[in-house]
Amino acid sequence: MDKDLNWREFIITRAIKASGYSAIVFVALIFIFLLREGLPTLGEVDLSTLFSVRWYPIEDYFGILPLITGSLIVTLGAALVAIPFGIGTAVYISEIAPRAVREVLKPLVELLGGLPSVVLGFLGILVLSPWLRTTFDLPTGLTAFTGSLLLAAIAVPTIVSVAEDALDTVPRSYREAAWAIGATHWQTIWRVTLPAARSGVMTGIMLGIGRAIGETMAVMMVTGNAPVMAIRPGSLFEPARTMTATIAAEMGEVASGSVHYHTLFFIGIVLFLISLAVNVAASSVIFRSKKRSERILS
Repeated sequence: MDKDLNWREFIITRAIKASGYSAIVFVALIFIFLLREGLPTLGEVDLSTLFSVRWYPIEDYFGILPLITGSLIVTLGAALVAIPFGIGTAVYISEIAPRAVREVLKPLVELLGGLPSVVLGFLGILVLSPWLRTTFDLPTGLTAFTGSLLLAAIAVPTIVSVAEDALDTVPRSYREAAWAIGATHWQTIWRVTLPAARSGVMTGIMLGIGRAIGETMAVMMVTGNAPVMAIRPGSLFEPARTMTATIAAEMGEVASGSVHYHTLFFIGIVLFLISLAVNVAASSVIFRSKKRSERILS
């Protein structure tokens, strides 16, 4: 009996390890594939053309800077909306809302997180875009700001769900100790509960922003898809085009092995590196916060 149990433990342990290593292997294989298909761009397109401000592949203009700036401004706008709103909602559900309200809000937030992005894109075209155009007196409602709001709506459920779970794991003794020394409810939330759940909250933010960076259909439907440099103060209220939308819109129309084809994969490499940088930065923050917590507890 003990021998069979040991064999089962051995197989389960090895299966778990294989599953963990497989994630690394799959990411590495994806990156290798992107490199194989995208690096020929460096030999086919001059760097001055590749990092220029004009994207018009029909006339051999492959400037990816408008696509990079479009992705950054849309994602940054989404983060500025989603992070405070998501954390605030998580704090309300976990620390303030009555139990009956919480039992309704939490499943509702998770349900919103499961909505297809194309459905949100339709809502953005039919409702959000006309409302922004009339409210702010814009020439068109298909702007980077519209895309930011839509991406924020997509990222918020992820941030709320993960952050709320992290807040729930904070021991009640932390709160009781803060109340015992005279802290108010808000002081306990701001100075005790949130710092104790910092790593989980940061994980939620990282996952939410990661989803916003990689979103395709929603931003392709509501941003106007104009490949222009988004560096002016009013660029947020002008049409823009993201890297993901460019790949999704043009990959099906290019000839395999052409310069345009390789350039789209090069955009994929840039997008992969940006996502990797965001994840590494967030992971380093989480690691430092855990180390700081361990030093405080020791």
